[in-house]
Amino acid sequence: MRVKKFIGLAVVLLMLSALAVAQQAPAQTPTVKHVPITNAPSNSGKDMYNSYCAVCHGTDGKGNGPAASAMKAPPTDLTVLAKNAGGKYPSAHVASVIRGQAAMPSHGSQDMPVWGPLFSSISQGHEAQVQQRVTNLVKYIEGLQAK
Repeated sequence: MRVKKFIGLAVVLLMLSALAVAQQAPAQTPTVKHVPITNAPSNSGKDMYNSYCAVCHGTDGKGNGPAASAMKAPPTDLTVLAKNAGGKYPSAHVASVIRGQAAMPSHGSQDMPVWGPLFSSISQGHEAQVQQRVTNLVKYIEGLQAK
């Protein structure tokens, strides 16, 4: 009988120790792995969006991409840009954000790169191709606007 009590007590202590260790383990927070930019086709806004934007903004543009939970600031819901601008899609503003010419809290931070210089690097400095990338991406995002 004494042995059973000892074993029972040992099991309870072991379980309590395991519980205490589990509670002290740091919670895993999602992290974003930064990788080199890939060269998505400059003539396809959809391909570029899926390569460069969807990981944070989501394939639907609502800010729910797989990396969104790791961001310091939530990604913008790109589907309401026109709604938030009085019903007119702000294409010039979107282009300036993509290029890094407009101040945005997340663009240009560790979380979100400024795409203009990155597009320039993969376009080997050819400004016409950079402009084509930005224009096609802006047009694709315009197509994501809520109706």
